[in-house]
Amino acid sequence: QVQLVESGGGLVQAGDSLRLSCAASGRTFSTYRMAWFRQPPGKEREFVASISWSGGGISYADSVKGRFTISRDNAKNTVYLQMNSLKPEDTAVYYCAAGRPSLAFIAVANKYDYWGQGTQVTVSS
Repeated sequence: QVQLVESGGGLVQAGDSLRLSCAASGRTFSTYRMAWFRQPPGKEREFVASISWSGGGISYADSVKGRFTISRDNAKNTVYLQMNSLKPEDTAVYYCAAGRPSLAFIAVANKYDYWGQGTQVTVSS
């Protein structure tokens, strides 16, 4: 079992930066593929970024490439999402997810086994 708790969301202006954190419980955190998804208001949950257990195997949604960076610190059981040059369309609830290391289709939400409760990010224009 893995429990995930996100933090770091807030209200910012366009062009600002935020860093989200996802703290995980459980000694097996380092074996999981981790990901960030987001759900904009009135829309479905969408993939943002994913990282393998080793810190490689990184993938991003086209909409955030060059602006967002996913990273992890297995010693701290934490995964991060550094978000730069934020835009109003980045407004969403951001969720952290954990999945098996051999997970395929890494951009598909239902392939992940564990989810956090989400943290709100609001970007004003």
